[in-house]
Amino acid sequence: MEFPLSTLMQAIADMLLPLSRIAAMFALMAGVGAKTVPVRVKMGLTVFFTLLIMPVIPPSKNIDLMSFNVVMLVMQQIMIGMAMGFISLMFINTFIQAGQILATQTGLAFASLVDPASGINVPTIGQFYLILATLLFWVYDGHLVMFQMVVFSFHSLPIDGTWFDVSNYWTIIEFGGWIFATSLAIVLAPVTAMLLVNLAFGVMTRAAPQLNVFSIGFPVTMVAGLIILWLTMNTFVFHFNLQWQHGIEYTCRMIGC
Repeated sequence: MEFPLSTLMQAIADMLLPLSRIAAMFALMAGVGAKTVPVRVKMGLTVFFTLLIMPVIPPSKNIDLMSFNVVMLVMQQIMIGMAMGFISLMFINTFIQAGQILATQTGLAFASLVDPASGINVPTIGQFYLILATLLFWVYDGHLVMFQMVVFSFHSLPIDGTWFDVSNYWTIIEFGGWIFATSLAIVLAPVTAMLLVNLAFGVMTRAAPQLNVFSIGFPVTMVAGLIILWLTMNTFVFHFNLQWQHGIEYTCRMIGC
């Protein structure tokens, strides 16, 4: 059995270019792109998913693997995949930011852990929010939504199509603003409650100057912060759904689906 060189080159191009976009998305995607996931698992998942969707995506046309145009096409696919994965990564970082704000206000920022996903020290509350958001991401089939959108992107942004428009990059920047807005909305009730606690200590300081408020205020503030955190956990799922819908909306705007 003999295969013409053009047929072999076309088969390699149909495998290489989609693989570049999918691999770039998996490298940054929430849950899959964490450092705790072995590289071999990511590579195996990338190759398996590429082989799975190759029959349903439009094939690349007139691809010469020995030309400089292929290098530019690979770079384009990497940029598209990284943009999609980066939005899901920013979505998860929203809850880390919320945990850091709450830990700073309650005095619990001294307790920090190494985040296995990023390798940096984050407050314990931020790590707790990260674990909870990641579990909800899997429960709500967020990975399946990302898989579906990357398949749609091959139709709205073909492999041999035009490059990203400037407005697509602005969409990513615009979604980044939701990190701070949503993280502040998540911890708005706990921070307001802690403000009242600190106000009460201020009144105590004025009423009884001889009372050492600093010695008793710090542990009371931490205990009050934990209680307030427990009482306001029922709003976490609401903010998760709202931010996830925004993430899907901005991703669809970016890829044009």
